Amino acid sequence: MFDYDAAISRNIGWLTPAEQQRLRGARVAIAGLGGVGGAHLLTLARLGLGRFRIADFDCFEVHNFNRQAGAFMSTVGQPKCEVMARMARDINPEAEVVGFERGVDEDNLDAFLDGVDVYVDAIDFFAVEARRMLFAACHARGIPAVTAAPLGMGVSLLYFSPRGMSFEDYFRLDGCDRQEQFARFIAGLSPAMLQRGYLVHPEAVNFAAQRGPSTIMACELCAGVTGTAVLKLLCGRGELKPAPWAMQFDAYRQKLSFTWRPGGNANPLQRLLLRFIRPMLRLG
Repeated sequence: MFDYDAAISRNIGWLTPAEQQRLRGARVAIAGLGGVGGAHLLTLARLGLGRFRIADFDCFEVHNFNRQAGAFMSTVGQPKCEVMARMARDINPEAEVVGFERGVDEDNLDAFLDGVDVYVDAIDFFAVEARRMLFAACHARGIPAVTAAPLGMGVSLLYFSPRGMSFEDYFRLDGCDRQEQFARFIAGLSPAMLQRGYLVHPEAVNFAAQRGPSTIMACELCAGVTGTAVLKLLCGRGELKPAPWAMQFDAYRQKLSFTWRPGGNANPLQRLLLRFIRPMLRLG
């Protein structure tokens, strides 16, 4: 028989029993259940969170095997939303897991974010418009939003506080064509660019085909960093620096960087970084 208190008992010590109950009653929305999103869901389920809204319209394929938590021979062809909900309930049969199997759009956005305490962004890098829609909706509704990017063999974390700089004010994507949006998203995610020195096969990055490399190490680091951020937000414990702060840790280079970019991509340092990034995208 499942027993919640027994299942999460090893959390106690790093969490008080009262904090654990706060997590149990919290609701987190996760859009995207691939490399980082699936790991986010399982990490938060094992942390003891009890209520989830999850969204993904895709099915598992063999090329997902190197990094995605729900990708197995037994799940090829199955909807990611269905598989990941099953895995989360296998960890906690009492969990409320509401799936949105056609993803999130303007028609179901309100239902997806209704009653949500924290939004965790995990949608595909190239889904720019969906990401802008979700972050704008969170900011308007006062929902804290976190995104963690798997970069090389590391992670870059951004937190958007409802009382602070918005996603749009930080990335400044409005009025830009698609290629420029990609450049600005990369620059905003990774102001320190710790990963750029060890890309050994640049041909694997192809923005025209909307394809790029990713590692399981980076995805798991994203889940650990994001799980900690969610814990701090829900329990009100410790500082979490909001945008225009960004944190990047690169396990390959064994480096940690905190960057502060007032004005986001309008910052002079970011404008210089964009001059470096734009030619790389044209090569794709």
